[in-house]
Amino acid sequence: MLSPSDLAAIETAVREAETRTTGEIYCVVAEESSDYGETPLAWAAGVSLLAPALLLLGGVHVSAPDLFGGWTAAQVGQAAERAARQALIGAIVLQAALFVVTLLVVALPPVRRLLTPPAFKRERVRRRAREQFLAKNLHLTRERTGVLIFVSFAERMAELVADEGIAAHAEPRVWDRAMAALTEGLKRGEPAAGFAAAIGLCADVLAERFPARPGDNPNELPDAVVILPRA
Repeated sequence: MLSPSDLAAIETAVREAETRTTGEIYCVVAEESSDYGETPLAWAAGVSLLAPALLLLGGVHVSAPDLFGGWTAAQVGQAAERAARQALIGAIVLQAALFVVTLLVVALPPVRRLLTPPAFKRERVRRRAREQFLAKNLHLTRERTGVLIFVSFAERMAELVADEGIAAHAEPRVWDRAMAALTEGLKRGEPAAGFAAAIGLCADVLAERFPARPGDNPNELPDAVVILPRA
């Protein structure tokens, strides 16, 4: 996801940015924010429901002997019941086959990512970012000025979470500019440059409201990028 030189460049950008402010900037990257186990199951269940329709389209239908063709009513009833049972078994077998095949295909990571709705992925990325904000104690900084920059590479999505100390003093569009700079760098294949740009914009906001104070600017959080394993 990030080369050693990328990691070093981002860490340097954080360290330099924090010399201008008492705020804290923290960068976390994840390979993927969720396993999205619901996606294969949902697609498998949906496709399996098409079994009866596929049987009808394939020309499979239930028929019973003609009562006036020498068959007794009892024979017609038995034949109709047998045909209905066979059709039902066929539909169940086809449903099971469709479920298993679809489940295996959609479970492949590239297919699963493609078929997971973007809104669902956005919600999972946002949730993982907020979990990391709390897990890394960004809400415990002295002036409540922690800013988390979170990137989830598989989803190609990023989130920024600002603590209440700085969020109350900044317009949302300020963070949007930082995220736009980060996203642009990632699209160009230059993640370190994207992170550096976003970090610089965040530092500008923090420095305006919480400038560095000589002799009183402790580094409350590590500057190195945190890399999370696949969820």
